[in-house]
Amino acid sequence: MVKPDGRRQLALVLLCTAVFLDSMDLSLMGVALPAIGRDLSLPEGTLQWLVSGYAVTYGGFLLLGGRLADLLGRRRIFLLSLTVFAAASLVGGLLSDGWMLVITRVVKGLAAALTAPAALSLITTTFAEGSQRTRALGVYALAGATGYSGGLIASGLLTEVSWRLVFFLPVPIALLVLIVAPMALPKDGSPDRAIRRFDTVGAVAVTAGVLSLVYALTETNWPAGGAAMVLLAGFVLVERRQRFPLVPLRVFRSRTVSGANLAALAWACATIGWQFAAVLYLQQVHGYSALATGLGILPMGVAIMVTAKHVGRLIGRWGLGRTATVGMLVQAAGILLFLRAGTDADYAGVLLPALVVHGVGNGLSFPTLNIAAVSALSDDQQGLASGLITSSVQIGAGIGVAVPASLLAAAAPGIDGYRVAFLTAACFSLVGAALAHFGLRVRTRGTQAPAPA
Repeated sequence: MVKPDGRRQLALVLLCTAVFLDSMDLSLMGVALPAIGRDLSLPEGTLQWLVSGYAVTYGGFLLLGGRLADLLGRRRIFLLSLTVFAAASLVGGLLSDGWMLVITRVVKGLAAALTAPAALSLITTTFAEGSQRTRALGVYALAGATGYSGGLIASGLLTEVSWRLVFFLPVPIALLVLIVAPMALPKDGSPDRAIRRFDTVGAVAVTAGVLSLVYALTETNWPAGGAAMVLLAGFVLVERRQRFPLVPLRVFRSRTVSGANLAALAWACATIGWQFAAVLYLQQVHGYSALATGLGILPMGVAIMVTAKHVGRLIGRWGLGRTATVGMLVQAAGILLFLRAGTDADYAGVLLPALVVHGVGNGLSFPTLNIAAVSALSDDQQGLASGLITSSVQIGAGIGVAVPASLLAAAAPGIDGYRVAFLTAACFSLVGAALAHFGLRVRTRGTQAPAPA
């Protein structure tokens, strides 16, 4: 029989493993696309949707997923969605039709949109406020932040053997979590009676609005962007009149909630946008292979892990606002160091320092913003808090990729286009620093430093 403390730690490992899978799946496909296209003779439009299909559904259904976790049971939603995620991964590895592959990616995106907020809200309701919760949220944020880099490395290795292994990789990991999870995760209570008054109109409006917005950003489709604005404006009107709204608008009166989510959006614009441009720079300018690219950015992942391990103590000493602000400023400095990169930039002397500095800033800011976003709301709204912060990151990722992609397409061939993209990403990070500084000034409950190990 697992002891209570051991059970909580096991639950944390399982939940972090799930969010690592969700983040890793964002990057696993990108490196494998050329091999898939050659093997199945797929056009670029179909290949792009192997990435976009996952991102659009992931970003679009997060708020709904978070609310369903609150209403139907966090453990129940977590186990169900992870089962669907594993099944879609297995089926995808067996298929050879392009659009059927896209459908499996869409299904995985929907499953991830339910898994992520359920996992985060399980952590915040399993660990008591204070040092335990701060440490657990730091580990969770670290798992999400390193999943993307881990996906690049794994994809490079697996694609050398077969692109189908990229689809199969999550299956045994997810199955292991599903086998162990019933022993570690707390059981759900009775379903909330509020389910009888579920805000169906609000759910449809916000899900369709966010789906349209992420699609518009991913595809640079301005009509979809206009539709998103109309749907989201309609959602606000609906929520103001609802007695039991999907997203109570009063939560945004909290400066911490608003500040954390806006800063997280800017964080994603900066770090995902920079990573998009940096991967292209390493491959197209320096001629790195997919595997070499993944290994090249590995020091950044190590810096994130080392820094995030100590972020709880810094929050206890500096507070949420100062920690997040410093992190965003350091991240911006790391991105700006890439302006030194040229066509013949030395890795050890130019690229490595920039990667490490960026990783330190990333490790400070991302966990802090996650802690701020969920610590400001009560336990019965943790699914909502989780959905909001993850939606902010996903929407920011869409903006972060769309902007440098447009800049690179408009720029003349050569290093100048990449420098403009890096400078833009740094500006996003500076905006995030300002949002964190002014929005997270008040110390939020449950953020004192962990006790020394």
